[in-house]
Amino acid sequence: MNPLATRVMSTVAGQLGNPHGFLGKGIAILLNRGNRFLIGEAVAGSAVAPAETAADIGFGGGVGLSLLLDRVGAGGTVIGIEISPDMLARAKSRHTGEIGAGRLRILEGSMTALPLADASVDVAITANTIYFVPELDQACAEFARVLRPGGRIVVAIGDPGAMAEMPFTQFGFRLRPVEEVTAALEKAGLTVEQRVVRRKPIDGHLLIGRSQR
Repeated sequence: MNPLATRVMSTVAGQLGNPHGFLGKGIAILLNRGNRFLIGEAVAGSAVAPAETAADIGFGGGVGLSLLLDRVGAGGTVIGIEISPDMLARAKSRHTGEIGAGRLRILEGSMTALPLADASVDVAITANTIYFVPELDQACAEFARVLRPGGRIVVAIGDPGAMAEMPFTQFGFRLRPVEEVTAALEKAGLTVEQRVVRRKPIDGHLLIGRSQR
């Protein structure tokens, strides 16, 4: 890869992990378009029900927030957690009504230090995010901590083999085998169901962790 291509791919990878600035606005649109299918599958796999409390961890462009709001209905609550100040501001400006009604909370935080109380959510999803977290065990422990008894976390990732063929994943991505992510969720005390969702060019994997507390 020549120096210019390296610089471009490195910039793209950095924006995918933390969208910001002028480029971040375009990345948010791309994230919503590119991730919509997998996020939709994660929402469906979570079996989120009306009146439940659901979290989207690392919500990026924010399409998952809308999908969860539709599922939980007027009696439920959605919590969006994100590290990017620009994505936080974008979500707040696009969901003023839901925030004002108390149906949506937008919080700054990371996967390894979730700004949530113990056993405070019924369902959580996180899609195409764990590539950017070095401390996988800590993140999975946080997922387990915030789930209520019987709660579900859906970790959605692209197929690692196919992801490795993408030029930008050479920069800042940690493409872990599905088995490694499953083992980390089980180490955190969750039982895990694996599902494959077929879609070109990259299949997805849903790892559905359930709290047994």
